[in-house]
Amino acid sequence: MEKEEKAIVLDYLPHGYFGQEKRIPVAQAIGIANFTLLQLVPRKGVSLQLKEEVYIGSGKREKVSYILGRLTGDKLTETAKINLQEFVERIVEEQEKRFVDFFNNAEPVNTRLHQLELLPGFGKKHTESIIKERQIKQFESFAEMHERIKSLPDVKKAVEKRILDELEKHEKYRIFAR
Repeated sequence: MEKEEKAIVLDYLPHGYFGQEKRIPVAQAIGIANFTLLQLVPRKGVSLQLKEEVYIGSGKREKVSYILGRLTGDKLTETAKINLQEFVERIVEEQEKRFVDFFNNAEPVNTRLHQLELLPGFGKKHTESIIKERQIKQFESFAEMHERIKSLPDVKKAVEKRILDELEKHEKYRIFAR
């Protein structure tokens, strides 16, 4: 996986976390490319805004001083959780092709489990249907998937739920989030 270059601010705590000895401003953010949850420290005198896109790649950063580290889903603030859900819904819609490609290229995890079965509501029958249909012709959109396979659950919602589960819970297998 490539390094994160940009992140979206999910929550900004100008006085840092409550109860910490050294209280520095910190932002809870998510990387756009790999869905990496991060803690960012802004430059002195800079105030970050909710849902703001910030550059976090190597080189000169305009608003972020440094990346404090990764963040686990259980450490997210309530504000961050709400904004995370909105971010995931937006990104799945904007990058539909990326997720449709997942359905076109998903492979078995092991001899008993397929990547497609990791999606909520997708069992062996749905997985078999998707594999059979994609061998005939690759999928081009979520809508086309539903047209060709009538019994599929809501594909977009399943992808969104899986991403949120990977970020907020301790999933054994990760297919979308770092």
